[in-house]
Amino acid sequence: MDIATVIENGKFLLTEHEAATYLDVTPGTLSVWRSTGRYKIPFIKVGRNVRYKRNDLEAWLNHRTRSSGATI
Repeated sequence: MDIATVIENGKFLLTEHEAATYLDVTPGTLSVWRSTGRYKIPFIKVGRNVRYKRNDLEAWLNHRTRSSGATI
């Protein structure tokens, strides 16, 4: 992804805190998930900052949605 794309999409990027709020978890939980690979939620590094695309969070939630207690 080139810098122009990152800048253009920047208005759609959520900070770690915003993404955590959206998912109803703490920013620390997101950090642990990233570092351990427990959940592979796509993220973007911009310098030291971590950003998330809202569409990626929605896709991750949709993938985890179950209609029964059984696992796939």
